[in-house]
Amino acid sequence: MSAVKSDLIKELSTNYPNFLKKDLLKLFDIAIYEIQDALKRGERVELREVFSLEPRVQKARISR
Repeated sequence: MSAVKSDLIKELSTNYPNFLKKDLLKLFDIAIYEIQDALKRGERVELREVFSLEPRVQKARISR
């Protein structure tokens, strides 16, 4: 399942009509930036009941 940013913002705006779309867009951008920043620092990111992300380092493999 893939999600497009505009579809997510549209869904948020229908669920929360009191918020302006530009404010939801800023909030979404901040949340995505914080998730990326945490993963870069090697921290685990968990959104309860949705998903969890954890950075892993894979060893180099030998190939031809």
